[in-house]
Amino acid sequence: MRIGIPAETRPGETRVAATPETVKKLAAKHQVIVQSGAGVMASVVDEAYVAAGATIGSAADALGCEVVLKVRAPDAGERAQMRPNAVLIGMLNPFDLENIAAMAAAGLSAFALEAVPRITRAQSMDVLSSQANIAGYKAVMVAANTYQRFMPMLMTAAGTVKAARVLIMGVGVAGLQAIATAKRLGAVIEASDVRPPVKEQVESLGAKFIDVPYLTDEEKEIAKGSGGYAKTMPPDWMRRQAELVHERAKLADIIITTALIPGRAAPVLISEETVKAMKPGSVIVDLAVSQGGNCPLSELGKTVVKHGVFIVGEPDLATLVAADASALYARNVLDFLKLIFDKDDALVIDREDEILKASLVCFGGEALRK
Repeated sequence: MRIGIPAETRPGETRVAATPETVKKLAAKHQVIVQSGAGVMASVVDEAYVAAGATIGSAADALGCEVVLKVRAPDAGERAQMRPNAVLIGMLNPFDLENIAAMAAAGLSAFALEAVPRITRAQSMDVLSSQANIAGYKAVMVAANTYQRFMPMLMTAAGTVKAARVLIMGVGVAGLQAIATAKRLGAVIEASDVRPPVKEQVESLGAKFIDVPYLTDEEKEIAKGSGGYAKTMPPDWMRRQAELVHERAKLADIIITTALIPGRAAPVLISEETVKAMKPGSVIVDLAVSQGGNCPLSELGKTVVKHGVFIVGEPDLATLVAADASALYARNVLDFLKLIFDKDDALVIDREDEILKASLVCFGGEALRK
C-alpha cells in the first residue's frame, strides 16, 4: 500500500502528518512517499525521512497514493490530484459540510480525526487533546511575552514585584495545561468552568476554582457535559457566571479563554464591558478566536489593544510549536491507521467499528454528513 504525506498548503499551517519516527514504522510494511519539504517547518528535513525508509517525491506523488495523511483538509487543487477511492485521514473539520461534499464529489473516503469519540480505546488517537495540550502551554508563553511585567513574585534590591494574577476560562485539556504552565512560571491562578468535576483537577494543580452555584437540577445536569465536552448552560447561569467573572477579571493581569462547543460559535465569556474594567496592560489570549472568540473584541490572527488591554487572537497556537505538535499528531495518526489495516496489512474499513463510524465523513463518493 502506498501512503502519501503531502506538505500542508493552508496559510500558517506548519505541522506535518508524519515524522521520521512514525514513517519508520509505516515503511516496514508499506511504501511511504513524502513530499519534498513537507516537514521543514516542523524541523524535519527530507534526509531524515529517507533515513526512516520513505521516498521523497512531488505533491502529485504524495497526493496520488491510496492512503493520504494530512493535517488539514485538502483544497480544490489538492483534491484534483487525489485518486478516486483514496483514503484521506486528517483534521478535516466534520462540521464543514461544504468541504465534506467536495471530498465526496472527488470520490474520497475521508476520516475526520476531530470526530474520534472520547472513549478509552481511542485515547491514543485523540488529536484534539494532543493539540489542545500544546495550545494551552503556548498560550501562557504568548501571554507572558505580551505582558509587560514579570510573571513570578520577585524580591529585589530595588523592591518587590508582585506575582501576576492569571484567570483561566474553560478547564479542558488546554485549560489544565495553561494552569500547570502558569504555575511553573510563578503566577497566582484562578480558573472557571461550567463542569463541577473539574474543580478537583484545578485545585490539584494549585489554582483556585471560581464556583458558580447551581440553583436548579437542570443546571446541574447540563453542567455534567457530554462526551468530554461542555454544553451550553441556561441563560440565568451564564448571567451569574458573567457577573462573577467580571469581578475576577478586574483583578486579573492575564486571562486565557479556551471554551469551545463543537460545531457551534464559541460562547462569549469576556464582554466588552469587562475588558473596559480590566487593568491597563492586561492581556487576554483567546484560544476560541477561530470559532468567533470568547471575547467579542478578539480579531483573528491579530494582537490588538482595546481599552488598554492586549487581546491576542492567534488562531492555532499549536502551529507555533510545530515540531512537538507534529510528533504528537503523527502518533495519533499512526494509532488510527491500525484500525484500517488488517493483520495482512490490507486496507479494510470496518464501518461498524465505533471509532471509524464516528470519524468517517464521506465514503466512496458519498457524503455521510449533510
